[in-house]
Parts: sequence; C-alpha cells; structure tokens
Amino acid sequence: MASTKSDALPRLLIVEDDEGLQAQLKWAYEDFDVTIVGTRDAAIAALRAEEPPVVTLDLGLPPDPDGTSEGFAVLDEIMALKPDTKVIVASGHGARESALSAIERGAYDFYHKPVDIEQLGLIVRRALGLHRIEAENRKLAERAGEGNRVLGSLITSAPEMVKVARTIERVANTKVSVMLLGASGTGKELLARGLHDASDRRGGNFVAINCAAIPENLLESELFGHEKGAFTGAVKTTEGKIEMADGGTLFLDEVGDIPLPLQVKLLRFLQERTIERIGGRSAIAVDTRIVCATHQDLEAMIADGRFREDLFYRLAEVVVKIPSLAERPGDAGLLAKAFLKRFASEMNPSVIGFAPDALAAIDGWGWPGNVRELENRVKRAVIMADGKLVGAGDLDLQDGVEAEDANVLNLKSAREQADRKVIRHALARSEGNISSTAKILGISRPTLYDLLKQYDLSA
Repeated sequence: MASTKSDALPRLLIVEDDEGLQAQLKWAYEDFDVTIVGTRDAAIAALRAEEPPVVTLDLGLPPDPDGTSEGFAVLDEIMALKPDTKVIVASGHGARESALSAIERGAYDFYHKPVDIEQLGLIVRRALGLHRIEAENRKLAERAGEGNRVLGSLITSAPEMVKVARTIERVANTKVSVMLLGASGTGKELLARGLHDASDRRGGNFVAINCAAIPENLLESELFGHEKGAFTGAVKTTEGKIEMADGGTLFLDEVGDIPLPLQVKLLRFLQERTIERIGGRSAIAVDTRIVCATHQDLEAMIADGRFREDLFYRLAEVVVKIPSLAERPGDAGLLAKAFLKRFASEMNPSVIGFAPDALAAIDGWGWPGNVRELENRVKRAVIMADGKLVGAGDLDLQDGVEAEDANVLNLKSAREQADRKVIRHALARSEGNISSTAKILGISRPTLYDLLKQYDLSA
C-alpha cells in the first residue's frame, strides 16, 4: 500500500493490482490524498480506515485478474458498508455487460481500459463534487429534519398532508374546536400536538387521553377529577385531565367512545367553561382548548342516537380529514428512513439504510395500519437485520405488493394516475433531487421536467 497524507486534501482510494499503472496513477492526483491497494481485503481495510468519498476500482483483481467476480465483490461490499461512496469502475472484460451490472449495483460511473489519465481525472473530480453536494444536502436535511417537516415534527412530501398541516397552522391561534378525522395510525395525536405547539397556548400543558382505552366508570374521573372521599378509593383530591390542561390543550382521542351521560357533562363544560369534580359542589373555571379525534362515523352515530348532535357541533367547529398513508405517495419511504435512523441509533447502530428491494416493497405496500404499522415494521426490521441494509425480507413485505385500484375512466387516465404516483415516489426517495429522480425513473432530466409540468407536480 502506498499513500500520501494530508488532512487538507480529499481522499481517493485506487484499487488496482497492476504495479505499473499504480505508479502512473499515484502521481496523477496531486490534489488528492491518494491510497493505492491491489486486493479486496486491502481495499475494504482502506475504506474502513480512510472513508474516501471517491474510489476507482479495477474489476480484474486477484484471484480473478482475468474476470470481474472479485471486483464486483469489492463493489458490493463498499455499497453495503458506505453507500454514499462514489465508485468509478474500470474493466476491459465484457465492457458493456460489466458497465450495466456495475451501475445496477450502485457504481457512480464506468470507464474502459486502457486508462486515459486525463479523462479518468475529470470523472474523479466530478464524482468528488457530487459527493460534496450530497453531503451538504444531508447536513441541511438533518438540520431541517428528515424529508420535509411541517408543524415542527410532521414528515411529509405529499400535497394532501401539507394541506392538512397548513389548515391546522391557520386555526392554531384561534379559539375554535378542532376535530381530526382519520383512520387509526394516521398520526392524529402528532397533528394535535403540532396544533398546540403552533398556538399561543404552547406554554401550557398538552394533555392527551384515549377515551376508548379507559373503562366507562373511570372516564368521568379521568376527565373531571374527584374530591377526596367522593367514592371508595378516593383517598385524595385529584385533578382531571381537563383541569390539568388549563391554559393549554386537551386532546380527546376516540371521542366517539365517550358514553352518552358523560357527553352531557362535556357539553356543559364547552358551553360554560367550568367543571365540577366528582363529589365537588363548586364550579371551577378552566381555560382549556379541546382538540378531538376519531376514526368513527360520528354522523352515523348521531343518526343512531349514540352521539349527541349538539356536542358534535361544539367539538367540530373545524373538521380536518387526515389522508391514510396509502393516499400520501412517497411519504412511506420518507417516514421509513426517519424511523430507521431513530431505531438504528437506539438498537442496532450497524444498520445504515434500506436495500433497493426494501424501498420497492415499502412503496408498493398498501399500509392498512398506516404510519403505526410502518413504524412497527421498521422497528422490527432494524432489530432483526443481519447486515448493514434492511431488506424486504426483514420487513416481511417481499410478497406484499398489493394490487392498485383499477377504477379509472380510461387507459389515458390510468397511465396518468400511474405516472403521477411513480414520479412522486421517486421524488420522495431522492428527496427532491431532479438528477437522482430522473435516474431512478430511467428518463432524462428534460423529460422529467416536462412530466412535472404536465402533471403540475413540484420537486
């Protein structure tokens, strides 16, 4: 191994077994800190020690100098250990087939032997420039949060969800009651907390209670509190959740599960802004904002007499419908990356990302359990993963690509629907980078720009 050392220079790893070419390449990169190795083991050791942004790799390495198997093994290991590395592959063996295979495996570029030093130098410097841009983008993304963040902590790139967030931001500083309607696992509590944090009540408490998780005979005490001696076991005076949220926000999840007698008492609080604890005789003024959520059809419950209409209109001054994860193209990939980063740091630091088959499975799955299902699957996958990358098998989604709804007007609209979804998935996976998106889609940048304009999509 030969190398020149300077912390001020960018690192370049050259994997080449030809000693004559090693010497030629060594002096061709005076503006790099060059490390030259000739075997697979030495290449991986240098990658771990130096973490070079750019690697030039000869596919014909011992013990297979006349083939490509050893070189491809090095490429695969580099992509598994440090997938952001820009690997430039060289071979004179079956050049076209080798080039295609190398790019599919994650190589940045390809050049033919015999080596043109000037041409290779241009490719190396362009790769370094791209690596620096991507590294800066990652830093900016980390400062701003994974993917696109709205309402402080909500990750989304879907216009449907951005619209929800903007609605919540607009009503945050008003006094209106907000009802969040959405399927289980869509992030209703996260949105409620975002509303609280965006309001002028952010200095007060945010208190959440799941009305479906508490037995009916205890729910009144949980909400309104009780006085000492009000019932057996009431050994001290206890504030209820409404009182605890005084000056702040109370989030009532699954409000449709509140029994009718308690609905009357909640309605009285909303009208008078006072409460009485169980066993108490004095009214207590409370300034608490109510935000509620449910996955149930409250209008049907009103028709059946199971939910009070007057309470509904008190709680639902503004109704916000939350789209399911399946209705938010691209968000599953963004959220999965954020979950993986969090769980990997907590439970399995060796995991650094998703394999291509895992990303494809995430994009193709219908997510009936919404964000909660995605979070649980990623958590399990991070724990179970044996390598650096989580695969579809770790997510248990390898056989789970669900059929799309084919209820479209005609072939043209079906194509447009499919194009929109695929483009939005690709934009989300590349975090809005046009070049990467075009590469994922297998089209040119001008073609992608035309499609974005045609379908009124933005990067």
